[in-house]
Amino acid sequence: MACLLETPIRMSVLSRHEKCCNWKQQAESQPHCFRSCSKQETSSTELKTECAVVLGSLAMGTENNVKSLLDCHIIPALLQGLLSPDLKFIEACLRCLRTIFTSPVTPEELLYTDATVIPHLMALLSRSRYTQEYICQIFSHCCKGPDHQTILFNHGAVQNIAHLLTSVSYKVRMQALKCFSVLAFENPQVSMTLVNVLVDGELLPQIFVKMLQRDKPIEMQLTSAKCLTYMCRAGAIRTDDSCIVLKTLPCLVRMCSKERLLEERVEGAETLAYLIEPDVELQRIASITDHLIAMLADYFKYPSSVSAITDIKRLDHDLKHAHELRQAAFKLYASLGANDEDIRKKVSLGEGRPPVLTASRQGVTST
Repeated sequence: MACLLETPIRMSVLSRHEKCCNWKQQAESQPHCFRSCSKQETSSTELKTECAVVLGSLAMGTENNVKSLLDCHIIPALLQGLLSPDLKFIEACLRCLRTIFTSPVTPEELLYTDATVIPHLMALLSRSRYTQEYICQIFSHCCKGPDHQTILFNHGAVQNIAHLLTSVSYKVRMQALKCFSVLAFENPQVSMTLVNVLVDGELLPQIFVKMLQRDKPIEMQLTSAKCLTYMCRAGAIRTDDSCIVLKTLPCLVRMCSKERLLEERVEGAETLAYLIEPDVELQRIASITDHLIAMLADYFKYPSSVSAITDIKRLDHDLKHAHELRQAAFKLYASLGANDEDIRKKVSLGEGRPPVLTASRQGVTST
């Protein structure tokens, strides 16, 4: 196909590829070269854009790559790039920032050092679906406590992100949903605001309930359930509200099924435990929903009937993370039996008791 290209075009493509290779080689040895390039006013926008793209590629490598970029203060340079009028350059900078901020070695506080950054990111949300996706992902990863929640809330995060839940892009909807889950967690102020927000004539909790439907992707169902759970625990939604009793709780129980992936089962059990922990009626409902107590016993069984033969990779993955399943199961057992003696008896005496309790009972009997 290359022979069909005009010679000048072919040379341009080859030259561009050669420059990218040279830039990447320099980045691996001297990341500060990219920082200086991005700050030079004389550099073309195209050069800066490709520079940001290669930086993002580098950041997707090892944690040491990210550490090298942080050591040469690349985040301030990328944030400065967001002031450019060129949308492609902005998107490239945001994509790179997203990759860096989602790395476990990056301190989330770096996002909040300059007070002008958050309001500018809010303003960029309207530029394109890519800016919406990347910014929401940055927010969801960098919101780690009440201080961060307050900063984002005070800069209009709820109002700016709410309409993204109806975006045509699944990625945008999903990242917006994740934003609301971290904003609402143990935060009555945010939760009380969310419950009254209207999006296209619908209240936000109604939109979350629609995202719980079985035909939605599991990730969306689970994250929507977390949003409603956090709003309920914060006092914004009553525990006897139909959206909790008939929608959120059954959804979380479904997530505990052995047909679900490890991460989904862990998240489902932990979120359900958090939802029902203070409310005895929710505990009773959960205990009789889809044989939940018996279902939890599968959290201790390896290999499981599903993964033993059909998917060796899944079996290996489950075995490596067995402690996560057990921890999640014990949390849910504790919440289920927190207030009701009958439920505690079901757990300790019934078919759903964990093997640990079975072994301990056998030991007592034998002595």
